[in-house]
Amino acid sequence: MTYTERDEWDQHYRNGKGWRQLGRREQELLAEHVPVPEGGGRALDVGCGTGELAAHLARAGYTVDAVDFTDSALARAREEHAGIEGVRWLRLDIQRDDPAPLHAEGYDLITMRLVYPFVRDRRRIVHGLGERLRDGGALVIITPTVENTPTERRDIALDENELTLLGAGWESVERLDADGLACMVLRGSCHHDTRAVEKRPTTGHALTGALAVVTDDAGRVLLGRSKRGMLELPGGKTTGPEDFAAGAVRELAEETGLVADLSGAHVVTMLVDDSHGIPRLTAVVRITAWTGTLSNPEAHKFDRWEFHDLHALACAGEVLAPAALTIDSVWPGVIPSLPSVVSYPLAAERPPVPGEPDEAVRLRQEMAQTVIDGGWAPSEAVRAALRTVPRHRFAPEANLADAYDGGDRAVITRRDDSGRAISSVSAAWLQADMMESLRLRPGAILFEAGSGGYNAELIAHAADGRVVSVDIDLWVVRRTRAFLAEAGSGRVTAVEADAALGAPAHLVPRGGFDGSVITYNCWDISPAWRDQLPEGGRLVMPLEMGGYTRAIEFERRGEVLHARHFTYCGFVRDQGQQARPAPSVTLLDGALALRFDDGPAADTQGLEEALRGRRHEIPTGVTMRAANSYFGSLQLLAATTLPGFCRLAAHQESAEAVTGIAKDRDAPAIIGKGSLAYLTYVQTKDSDRREDTEWEWTAYAFGEQGPALAEQLVATVVAWDRHIRAEDNDGHADPILTVHPAGTPDGALPAGDVLDKAHCRLVFRWPGRDAVLPRPVERSVTDVLTEGV
Repeated sequence: MTYTERDEWDQHYRNGKGWRQLGRREQELLAEHVPVPEGGGRALDVGCGTGELAAHLARAGYTVDAVDFTDSALARAREEHAGIEGVRWLRLDIQRDDPAPLHAEGYDLITMRLVYPFVRDRRRIVHGLGERLRDGGALVIITPTVENTPTERRDIALDENELTLLGAGWESVERLDADGLACMVLRGSCHHDTRAVEKRPTTGHALTGALAVVTDDAGRVLLGRSKRGMLELPGGKTTGPEDFAAGAVRELAEETGLVADLSGAHVVTMLVDDSHGIPRLTAVVRITAWTGTLSNPEAHKFDRWEFHDLHALACAGEVLAPAALTIDSVWPGVIPSLPSVVSYPLAAERPPVPGEPDEAVRLRQEMAQTVIDGGWAPSEAVRAALRTVPRHRFAPEANLADAYDGGDRAVITRRDDSGRAISSVSAAWLQADMMESLRLRPGAILFEAGSGGYNAELIAHAADGRVVSVDIDLWVVRRTRAFLAEAGSGRVTAVEADAALGAPAHLVPRGGFDGSVITYNCWDISPAWRDQLPEGGRLVMPLEMGGYTRAIEFERRGEVLHARHFTYCGFVRDQGQQARPAPSVTLLDGALALRFDDGPAADTQGLEEALRGRRHEIPTGVTMRAANSYFGSLQLLAATTLPGFCRLAAHQESAEAVTGIAKDRDAPAIIGKGSLAYLTYVQTKDSDRREDTEWEWTAYAFGEQGPALAEQLVATVVAWDRHIRAEDNDGHADPILTVHPAGTPDGALPAGDVLDKAHCRLVFRWPGRDAVLPRPVERSVTDVLTEGV
């Protein structure tokens, strides 16, 4: 009864066959160990067959999704349990099909009764089901065991080794007996941190070999569970005169039954490391095509071979060190905390390797539609790029749902030692918006500062052109190159260099790049970015102004950059020579901090004493609702027009009692002599409808000069409300901004508020600025306090 094809199972049910009936002891164990949560629960029955267990769970009070991959089983289930409410019968192959029909919010209980021995990629399936459990939920697998199964039928049963592997990585594993069946109740994380391990010391001649990296039609990697209890790649040492590629192809056939042609085997990297004091040389052989049926010819060495999701490799348990390092050379970052290795990438020609599950295709289309519906991708070229370029293959450590999140989330791909994100795949809507700002034309050549692969591929696809991508982090560049080799179009060149210096001269097209995009937060604007553009070329970048970041589309006109479009955003920080830590001053034993993002830290003498005194409150009379609840252009107006501007950040919960600012939040502020004022908002109207909830901007102040400082903030909010927000109901009206080279004399600048950087001078002209906020050439805080507002 070991069927391998869907039509065999379909015929099985058509012939009136089924499973062993659900026993009373099984029912008792389910009631005792996985009772229905208070208020009802949701269950998923995988491989439901004719539906006996699903119907029982529905009668117990669960709302049940019952899935099977055969029409005949589901037809019988619907007929035999027609009077049962609360069951949704779904045709779904849990191993191959897109899981879109499953409940998006997860399940309290997932069951697999008598079907687990028939699952091919067992760890992948169990891991995927575990990710669908709600907090406190359980996965229950009921299965025959070898010891209680006749010899001739043991292919449908599990031995003790398989039962042990089944429970690996779960916080709680209960093994119960159900009249000879093993009832495994698994709870908690299905993750088991990956650890690269070595096998016993071996002889010197065995330390040169080749490992094969093989993927299926969904992009999953083939690994074998060895008798040593660890995951390994196919491969081994070469024999006789054969080269590394031939050795990997031979080992693949001998160990797994899969057949590959030498023309599809490419030695892409050589790894050199140490094993028990002996140098080890490992050839990484990428196999791009194969035929045959996966089997286990060397059962004395391996328990089984399975295809594994890349994102699950971070919690795969023990992996043989050479295999882990080999995987990392193809998909850097999917396995964390690896031992050191010297890697020699080879410029081997190989085609991109296709492969993605149907779920990825669906999620990519949904992500693209979300971006389009948000108005971020008006052009068909950008829309087509979003629908086509496989985002998940440039973030293999993320599961598909996270990789294709259509909202405001980036995928973090690298952190520094402190845990701070230093590389990521940005939110799709923001990538689309910045691409649109580049005003792409067919055949364009673009510069990208900050690599990763996906954004550059999007741009190359949308422009039907080429991209030079530069990053200072060698690890990021190697990762980008690896992913481009796997899933790229051949139109992106990744270069290791400080992107603040622009592209290397030999890669700059005659006349300059058609456009440039910077993909990390910048405090300053590099002169090279302007100089490598032609007249009229676009530079799109996230620029920090007073600590607030906007993605700005600049157009080059001579030596001046003219802002054409602003977008509210946030990116990882610059690591190059332009990186600039913001000066800050801590207060109240670290509970508060003042950040001075432009200019040196101001004198804060007397502020500690002021903060322990009276807090003044001055309402502005300006309100907002949830629909436009963030600061918008008000932040920039304050940061670019108010002398003594800084940001007041709360780092501890105790700060909220003093300031009203919640922990990990900040507020725009200005300081005077021993005094401080800052701007936040307080709720003035509550409602069951979020869009009807209302807040009022309010200025708070401490110290003798605090009330006068607060009046400046009030005047700023009123000016914003009358002359800027009035231009746009969301408060996003932009200033006129021009960027001039550093050293430009004051007399050569246009009228406006000047913000100086190291390499440039920014001039802001705000609507209504002169009418409401008089703008002398230079004023100190003391001057402002004397003059009033």
